[in-house]
Amino acid sequence: MIKAVVFDVGETLIDETRIWSRWADRLGVSRFVMMGALGGMAALDRSHREAFELVRPGIDLDAEMAAWERDEPDGLRNHFDADDLYPDVRDALAALRAAGLQVIIAGNQPARAYDALVAMDLPADSVHTSEGWGVSKPDPAFFAKVAAVAGREPAEILYVGDRLDNDVLPAGRAGMRTALLRRGPWGYLHAERPRAQDADVVVDDLHGLLPALSRID
Repeated sequence: MIKAVVFDVGETLIDETRIWSRWADRLGVSRFVMMGALGGMAALDRSHREAFELVRPGIDLDAEMAAWERDEPDGLRNHFDADDLYPDVRDALAALRAAGLQVIIAGNQPARAYDALVAMDLPADSVHTSEGWGVSKPDPAFFAKVAAVAGREPAEILYVGDRLDNDVLPAGRAGMRTALLRRGPWGYLHAERPRAQDADVVVDDLHGLLPALSRID
């Protein structure tokens, strides 16, 4: 029986549209071009970081981020806040907790994302980031951390994310149950792939999780 539901962050809880739009503005390309480059990387199973190289060959991404911070120290830049939450997040997480389930947020995020997520006062029992843990998905050690903070056996945990490679497949290998969320560039693409059937469920929004639990158990 599922006792804990653990959520990825980007394109699971957080709509990254504003982040990528700000990057396009920063790099001096149209938002359409930036989004297209990102989608291309997703389709080719390449890192999102390669989208930057595509639109600005030779870019030093770390240096660019540091320069951006100097230029706009008080701006959101490539950060997010509560305005970037998908509209189903609060109600769906609250419904899971009301049903007696433990709700945890744990994704590949920089340490600063912890403060942003905590400030949103989401209905979650705890929040964790890969940088805070010192390990990132799809490393098996990340999912061992998930099980440890949940205090559950892996089979009692449902991991929810928008990607097969970072979420569904490694969580499944760790013995967890999995839900593939069909949103964001990776979510739509990965839901069409044969290995999407490896997920216990595929849902179009977070409201679909609670009804799906009966099918998983």
